[in-house]
Amino acid sequence: MTRSRRRHVSTVRNIGTIGILAGGILSTTGAVVWGLISAELTAQKITVSPDSKLLPERPVRGPLTAYAQAEIINTHATAISDGKTFAELPQDDPNRPVIMNASFLRASLFTSVVSFGTAAFAIGLGLVTSLFGIALHRLGK
Repeated sequence: MTRSRRRHVSTVRNIGTIGILAGGILSTTGAVVWGLISAELTAQKITVSPDSKLLPERPVRGPLTAYAQAEIINTHATAISDGKTFAELPQDDPNRPVIMNASFLRASLFTSVVSFGTAAFAIGLGLVTSLFGIALHRLGK
């Protein structure tokens, strides 16, 4: 094998090693974030409302239950406000604070849903990056 070819093979192998390490870091970070979000939601002791069509009476611990609770909060808020959003309610409407709190709760739950999605994306991307890294590392032998 020529010196130039050995250098290229070594470069491919090194890139593969970097891919394996980067993939491991991405996957681990995603899993840790998923666990943190789940632990924070669990600590709040939220249960999906019994009248929810999606996952009623389940503890809110993951993206599906967080979404289900956000949706039922919207259903309840819409019923209280006669279909009006917070911005559409008059300033002196006595339900305005309730609708505002519902909006804040929904936003918080949707933030956790997006965070779960980001964590899952990091885990998936990490796995794919590791697989490419393994392939390049093997090619570099």
